[in-house]
Amino acid sequence: MSVPIPEYPAARPLELNDRSLLQGHFMALQSVISEFSFANLFLFRHVHAYTVTTLGDSLILFGQGYDGRPYFLPPLCGDRGESARKLLDEGFTLYGADEQFVAEQLAGMGYAVTADRDNDDYLYLRSELAELPGNRFHKKKNRISYFATRHEYTIEPYSRKHLTASLRLVDDWQRAHAEGESSSQAAETAGTREGLELADDLGLTGVVVLTEKGVSAFALGEQLSDTTNVCHFEKADPFLEGASQLVNREYARLLPVECTWINREQDLGEEGLRRAKLSYHPAGMVGKFRVMSAGKSIK
Repeated sequence: MSVPIPEYPAARPLELNDRSLLQGHFMALQSVISEFSFANLFLFRHVHAYTVTTLGDSLILFGQGYDGRPYFLPPLCGDRGESARKLLDEGFTLYGADEQFVAEQLAGMGYAVTADRDNDDYLYLRSELAELPGNRFHKKKNRISYFATRHEYTIEPYSRKHLTASLRLVDDWQRAHAEGESSSQAAETAGTREGLELADDLGLTGVVVLTEKGVSAFALGEQLSDTTNVCHFEKADPFLEGASQLVNREYARLLPVECTWINREQDLGEEGLRRAKLSYHPAGMVGKFRVMSAGKSIK
C-alpha cells in the first residue's frame, strides 16, 4: 500500500512504495511521455530531486533539471488544468507538457510556452524495430549479420540470474566511455545499475544477449500505456560490433504484438545520441513544452 500523500506544499521524496499509486494514474492518463513511468522517476529520483504532494484534488510531482532549475510535471489527476495554472501563477515552471495538455488547459492565457526539442521523446513502430524492413535499415541488418557470423549467441529474458554479469557489463561500458562523461550520462549509468537490481520491484522487463563472454548486451523497459512500451536502458559491449543493434531488435521482438509503439526517450541535446536515435527512423516525436507565467519570478 502506498504511503499517504501529504497536502501541498509539504512535498516529500518519492519512494518505492509509491509505485502502485503513481502507476495507476499514469495508466489512467494513457500519456506516452517517458517521464510518466514510475521506474523513470524512481531511478532518477536523486539527480532530479523528485518529490510528490497534492494540490486540491491533483497529485503533483516536483523535480529539477540537470542544470538545477526546478519544475513541476503535468498534474496527474483531478482538475489538472486548474492545478497547473495555480502553480504557474505562483511562479513555478511546468516541464514535460505535451501539445494536447497545452492546447486544452493553457492556451490563450498569456503563459510563455517554449518547445523543448532536447527532451522530445523518440517514438518508433515496434514492428519496424523488430523486423528492420527495407533499405532504410540495411546498415543495422549488416551489423547484426557481422555479429552473428563471429559469435555464438543466445537471447534470454532478463532475470535475477543475469544481474552480476549485467552489472559487470555496465562497469565495462562506463570505463570505455569515461572520457568526457556528462552529468546526465553518470546519472543514467547509476540508474541502470539500480534498475537491474530492482527490476522485479519496478516491473521492468527486458532481454540479454549471451555470448562466450557472458552477458554482452541487455535492454530493460516497462509498459507506458496500453499501446506503448518505453525502453529505459540499453547497454552493449563496446568492443562487440553489432551487439547494440542485435539487442535493440531483440527487445522489440520480446514485446507482444499488441504493443504498437516503443518510446526510446530523449537525446538531451547530445549530438551523438541524437544521430543514433535518428538512425532508427522514428515514426514520430513526442513533443514536450516548458511553460511559465510571463513576468513572474521563476521558482
